[in-house]
Amino acid sequence: MEVKAMNEEKYQNLKLGEYGIMISMAAYLSLSVLKLVIAFYTDSNALKADGLNNITDILSSIAVLIGLRLSRKPADRDHPYGHWKAENVASMVASLIMVAVGIQVLYDAIVSIIHGKSESPDMAAAWTGFLCAAVMFFVYLYNKRLSKRINSQAVRASAMDNLSDAWVSIGASIGIIGSQFHLPWLDPAAAIVVGLLICKTAWEIFRDTSHLLTDGFDESELENYKAKVLSVAGVQSVKDIKARQYGNNTVIDLVIGVDPSLDLRHAHDISTKVENSLIRDCEVYEVIVHVEPAES
Repeated sequence: MEVKAMNEEKYQNLKLGEYGIMISMAAYLSLSVLKLVIAFYTDSNALKADGLNNITDILSSIAVLIGLRLSRKPADRDHPYGHWKAENVASMVASLIMVAVGIQVLYDAIVSIIHGKSESPDMAAAWTGFLCAAVMFFVYLYNKRLSKRINSQAVRASAMDNLSDAWVSIGASIGIIGSQFHLPWLDPAAAIVVGLLICKTAWEIFRDTSHLLTDGFDESELENYKAKVLSVAGVQSVKDIKARQYGNNTVIDLVIGVDPSLDLRHAHDISTKVENSLIRDCEVYEVIVHVEPAES
C-alpha cells in the first residue's frame, strides 16, 4: 500500500508540474507578441530575436506538456514499464526546435551586420526588454519553488529556461541601449548573442536528454545507493548494481550477497528490506533484487 501511495503521489506531482508549464506558456505567448510588435515598430533585431526565442519556448513548453501528460498514462501491454520516457522524448524534440530557430536568428543578425545597419532602434525596445525580463524572473521564482515542492526535473528545467530568458532579454536591452551611441551594429550584435544563447540552451537540453534516453546514470548516485543497500541487515555484499531513468523515476537492478546458510524465506526477507529501504528512503521508483550466496 505504501508503494502504491508513493506512485499515486508521483502521478499527482506530474499533474501539478503541468500547471507550472502552462504558466510559462502563458508568459511566453504574451511576451513574444509584445516583443515582436515592438520590434517591428522600433526596427530592433535584438528584440526580434528575443521574441523568436520566446516562440521556441512556447513550442518547447507544448512538447514538454504533452510529454508530462503522456507520462501519466499507466503501464499497459505495449509499455510494461509505463510511459515515463515520453517526457524525455518531448524534451529532445524541443531541443531540435530551439536549435533551428537559434540558427535562423544568427543568420538574420549576421546578414544585417554585413549589409550595414545604419539606424539605431528606438529606446522603447530596450524598456520592453527590461519589462519582459522582470516578468520572466517572477515566473522563474514560481517554477523554482514548484519544482522543489514536487521534485520534478521537467519543471526545474523549465524554471532554468525562464531564468535564461530573463537574462536574454536583459542582454538584448543592453545591446539596444549601446546602439544609441552611434553604434547601430550593436543591436544585431546583441541578436547574435541571443542566437548563440538559444543554441547553447538547445545543446544542453539535447545532451542531458540523450544521456537519459541511452540509460546513462550518475556514478556518484550509484555509490550512494550501494552504501544504502550495504546498511541493510543481512546484506554482506553488493555484487552488481545498475540504474536507469524512466522520466524522473529511478529503476535499480542489483545483485546482493547474503549468508549461504540462509533458507529461501530469510533470503527473500532481506531482499524485501532492500527494496523497501531504497523506495522509502531514496525515493526509488522500482527495485529488482537478485540474491546470491556471499563469497566466503
